[in-house]
Amino acid sequence: MDERERLAQGMAVRRAVLGDLHVDRARERATDLTADFQDFLTRYAWGEIWARPGLARKARSLVTIAMLVALNRPDELRLHLRAAAACGVTRDELRELLLQAAIYCGVPAAHAAFHLAEAELGPGPTEPEEPNRNGGDR
Repeated sequence: MDERERLAQGMAVRRAVLGDLHVDRARERATDLTADFQDFLTRYAWGEIWARPGLARKARSLVTIAMLVALNRPDELRLHLRAAAACGVTRDELRELLLQAAIYCGVPAAHAAFHLAEAELGPGPTEPEEPNRNGGDR
């Protein structure tokens, strides 16, 4: 694959995961300083790594979120939390990932990630309260 093909493939994957609005905004905001970096991200992060067949996008999304929690990268975490649904990640899976992160990345990191997730995704639907199966109220 040549660099032009890699860029085209990367752009297609980037748009599929992050959405046209985000990608268009990032491209419009590129400056003389950042344009080469945007090109690099598109070709290698999206055109090479995210396009590989070895992991489904859902798995890549979950792994990326976990690493961003561990590395304390809130700006990128916000972006990937919003993009997760496009990769098939459910709210329940995000919750489980963040609970797992509490053990391996630390409670403060997971706590911050839960706050970011709720800010980006909203609190979600409320579920009806189930009766206590032991006969009493909760």
